[in-house]
Amino acid sequence: MGQTLTGLLTSVRAIAGRPGTPAQSRPGGGPDQALLAALRLCGDHLSALAAAGPLTDARRTRLIASIGALTTACSIPGADAFDALLRTGQQALDSGGEAEARLALALADEATALRARSKGAWRLRGNALDALGRGEEAITAYERHLALQQNTAASRDVERRIATLRAAGDRIDEALTLFRADTRADTGADKGADTEAFGAAARLSRHLPAAEARAAFTGLVRLRTAEHGTGDPAVRRLAALYAEHRRLSDRDPVADPLLGGAEPIGVPGLRRLVAGRTVCLVADTPRTAEQEQRPGSPLAALIEGYDLVVRCDEARHTAPAARTDLHACTLRGDTPWKGPRWDRRAGARLVFGDPLPHWRLALRGRLVPGAQDRVGDATLRRPLQDPALLGEEAGAGPASTAYTVLRLLDFLGTPARVDLIGFEGPAALSPREREWVGTRTANTDDTAVRITLR
Repeated sequence: MGQTLTGLLTSVRAIAGRPGTPAQSRPGGGPDQALLAALRLCGDHLSALAAAGPLTDARRTRLIASIGALTTACSIPGADAFDALLRTGQQALDSGGEAEARLALALADEATALRARSKGAWRLRGNALDALGRGEEAITAYERHLALQQNTAASRDVERRIATLRAAGDRIDEALTLFRADTRADTGADKGADTEAFGAAARLSRHLPAAEARAAFTGLVRLRTAEHGTGDPAVRRLAALYAEHRRLSDRDPVADPLLGGAEPIGVPGLRRLVAGRTVCLVADTPRTAEQEQRPGSPLAALIEGYDLVVRCDEARHTAPAARTDLHACTLRGDTPWKGPRWDRRAGARLVFGDPLPHWRLALRGRLVPGAQDRVGDATLRRPLQDPALLGEEAGAGPASTAYTVLRLLDFLGTPARVDLIGFEGPAALSPREREWVGTRTANTDDTAVRITLR
């Protein structure tokens, strides 16, 4: 990686020049100056990474790969490197560090200079400002994005984030209003404590970076509590505003916390749900989807004959209206809570994932109210590794969602029959998983692998 990083830095400097020096003109023209400026910023970041020592973070390795793709795009005459610029900015954000967030913001600034009407560039700028705790500036960027965004469904996440940032700022405004009103009514307060409280209030503003606003808000609450005690109504209200502000700073509120009335389901509930019933797991393949959608096809009739139809992960080929009694998905990647929302209708939805905080964030951000009647609880989030269930060692490697569902149903032991449909291809399951299936296969035909669990 050291040689790769050094070579990439050399290529960046050759195209964009060194910091503080204009890039040399190239025959036949070259990248836009904003692109060259962005590339120089990437070069500065690469230089800092090289000076920091060996790279062990996979996210930063992916960022370096994105910078390499941007460098390649800038080196090809006539190539459009704008999308590569946005991808690099997003990868910088996904890396998670403050330096990377600052790089993402700088790249977003160059992107908006290149294309002032790019909704992707303004979204990137809003996300970068948000990551740096600059909420009011982020709102402005998000609003520019919404003004350009024509897709209403794609706008909902941004609209929710704007509402959250504004609500957090409103809590600060209300706290300051409360402090001023309480101060005017308080004539016998300790002057020294009052002066300190005035200082904390003077520092507090919704326009401060999030960390500074949190520190100033904390100081104000601490001083007012010490001065008046927790029994004072104004102090209690101030503390409540502070708690709400902290919650809003940590995560967006859920529009419908009850998820449209969906019920949580644990191991006992799932055991009852599948008891005595025939279950099929349907693969999301083009061949299976095409046959299932064909009116009167044998496969469509076969699937319709099962008591429970199970589908896994994000559907790429299955029709949106296809029957799904149980949907299961596995969280993957560093930020699984940022994936697409689970808006396809399902009777029950199981989400497998670890660690627990990531699983909780994913449920908060990706479950859609009304899209399911039941949601698997934390007892079902890691059935393969949970000692209370299968208790496999973590070294067994990642498992497909279909395999996890099969092992879970096998452990429960209550379905009358479980069949796999459309998993005939060699890439459908890993060798280890296919071996497990093979030892339990009762019979096969052209459309299904029949598995007898009892």
